Amino acid sequence: MNERKAMVDWGISDSHLTIKAQAGLLSLNRTGLYWTAQNVSKHEVEIKHLIDKIHTRHPFKGSRRIVDDINNMDDIDYKVNRKRIQRYMREMGIRVIYPGPNLSKRNRAQYVYPYLLRNVKPAHPNHVWGIDITYCAMQGRWMYLVAIIDWYSRMIVGYELSDTMNKEFVIKAVNKAIETHGAPIILNSDQGSQFTSPDYINTLKKYGIKISMDGKGRALDNAITERFWRTIKWEDIYLKNYETPSALRQGIATFMRYYNFERRHTSIGKKTPASVYYATTNLPQQSA
Repeated sequence: MNERKAMVDWGISDSHLTIKAQAGLLSLNRTGLYWTAQNVSKHEVEIKHLIDKIHTRHPFKGSRRIVDDINNMDDIDYKVNRKRIQRYMREMGIRVIYPGPNLSKRNRAQYVYPYLLRNVKPAHPNHVWGIDITYCAMQGRWMYLVAIIDWYSRMIVGYELSDTMNKEFVIKAVNKAIETHGAPIILNSDQGSQFTSPDYINTLKKYGIKISMDGKGRALDNAITERFWRTIKWEDIYLKNYETPSALRQGIATFMRYYNFERRHTSIGKKTPASVYYATTNLPQQSA
């Protein structure tokens, strides 16, 4: 395996083969190759996993309190500083739920839209969708999960996994959700760079979707999605401790089916999201 990885040309020579093509010829996993090239340390992975667990359990804790928590853990034999934790939180796309600076920084040249959902209650499926990205801890690494939730029914209408937090997998999730369920009237997000990019904005405009964005420091605007992150992490991701991207993909797919078709929600009358969603739409029900 290591010998085959060493054969990959990362653009140093004049090779015209893409990394994907080289990985296929050498029977290697492309995602694993990128991780090899990034040379992420075990120390960084461990700290980011700790940040993720603390934030998932206590989303109101900022970098200062997370530093205190980590430095006072009995099983941790090192100390972390706030500067490193703040950098890792930015890389992980973590936003703290309290009025204050938004850690999901946006490019000043990109687009920001107003929050359209103040005093608005979703009236039917596909009225309001929410989209967000979260960090998925794995054995010795991580991936990112983007999920789209119908706020009326709590149904997950789309999701994608990626080893990088880029705009492409976000747009792919949106396109697939619309192909399956039709377009929503409003799609709400935070002000992260993926959601303020011209490509993302133009995708939503193409479908005639009204664009809504949380105000800075207003992570509670997307509270439905935040609750879903806590659910999937504590009920699946942390318990399973997935080893490979393929295992994570299979596990997430299984959990999504369970969440939509079997898990009952108090907020929607102890019904399943799928039963609420399909009861008032003309769409054919997807297989569980």
